[in-house]
Amino acid sequence: MAFCWRKVILPIAAAGYYVVAMDQRGYGRTVGWDNSPYDKVDMRQFTITNLVRDYVILVNALGYHTVKCVVGHDFGAVPAAMGALMRGDMFTSCVIMSHPLNAPGPLPFNTAHSSSTSSAAGNQAHQTIDIQANLARLSPPRKHYKYDNATPYAAQQWLSPPQGLRTFLRGYIHLKSAAWPPNNPHPLGGWTAAALAEMPDYYIMPLHSTMAEVVSHHMSAVPAADAHASEAWFSDEELDVYVQEWSRTGFQGGLNWYRSGTDPKLAADVALFAGKKIEVPSVFVSGARDWGNAQQPGALEAMEDGSSCSDFRGVRLVEGAGHWPQQEQPQRVVEEILRFLKEVEGSG
Repeated sequence: MAFCWRKVILPIAAAGYYVVAMDQRGYGRTVGWDNSPYDKVDMRQFTITNLVRDYVILVNALGYHTVKCVVGHDFGAVPAAMGALMRGDMFTSCVIMSHPLNAPGPLPFNTAHSSSTSSAAGNQAHQTIDIQANLARLSPPRKHYKYDNATPYAAQQWLSPPQGLRTFLRGYIHLKSAAWPPNNPHPLGGWTAAALAEMPDYYIMPLHSTMAEVVSHHMSAVPAADAHASEAWFSDEELDVYVQEWSRTGFQGGLNWYRSGTDPKLAADVALFAGKKIEVPSVFVSGARDWGNAQQPGALEAMEDGSSCSDFRGVRLVEGAGHWPQQEQPQRVVEEILRFLKEVEGSG
């Protein structure tokens, strides 16, 4: 939601920029999308290309043809990065936060001239690993949070947790912040169950637990003196905004993006951009203690080595921040965004 940018909008605007923060399709005050029950939703409305189109329409509605910089955090980093990749003529630089770009990969190549044997082998190599099945075979069995969020029951579980929505959200925010000691991320060895299982339970969940149960379990072990640490940068009044909005809208609109992201059929149109990189200047800004930096093994490295970004200006990790850097350490985030903008302007 746009509200998460409340601490950085005015400082960046004060530096001379026109800043716009929007609610993304399915979140907050957005309207016009299909809010039918889970099994009735027209999921064609929740594709990445459709989301980038939302960005393009918004820019035009505001009376502009180009944007100096598009900034996105967490799932918002996905359309920000893909907008820069798809429409670099409009989005002329990009700040990606907490969710590295997973660029569209190459398509099966030269299959028209391959033997049936080699073609079959090539197709086999391009099949998606069934990571959920592999995680479920671990001891103890696990599951990936993205796939769990894509299930029919996830929205109700998020909306009606046993501990109450307010307590659940406070705990969830705490566990993903720099305040939780186990958040010491490191690069993972690959897209394998064993490697992914190194991440905390809020990413790779116990197979038979809900997210609310994961949060309750870990928060029960947090010392009372530490349980309120997030209140220093995320007040009860600010939390109330999220509680009120999610209570009003429910979670299905937002969770539809997990359905889109875990269903290859809904990503088929991204093949239009197979093998394409972000060609405009880009930078990755994130909390130093954010496991989101590592959740897609190899993605951050691909940005750094030029595989997915041809004009990458570096990884800038914010100390004292976990998954919520623009809320945990807003001044440092403002500094990094402005530093990047000045660099781009100076090299232009």
